[in-house]
Amino acid sequence: MSISSHDESNTYFVVVKHDCWRKAIQCEIFAFKSDQTWKTTLLSKNKIVIGCKWVFKIKNKANGIVEKYKEILVVKRYTQI
Repeated sequence: MSISSHDESNTYFVVVKHDCWRKAIQCEIFAFKSDQTWKTTLLSKNKIVIGCKWVFKIKNKANGIVEKYKEILVVKRYTQI
């Protein structure tokens, strides 16, 4: 069973195969960098990584036409100690 670009999925590896989703992800990462809320850094020895997950949604107009491919990167705060 295949997924089209007009289907929502909860798996990054499925949606990243489609240009529309890749562009949406790139825009989100660009926004993080522009807002200075994203910084790549090395992790200290005594620190534990807090995971994250992409959430994908399709916003449709009233007539059912795709308006926007929306994604958000959420932090798995429940893993935080």
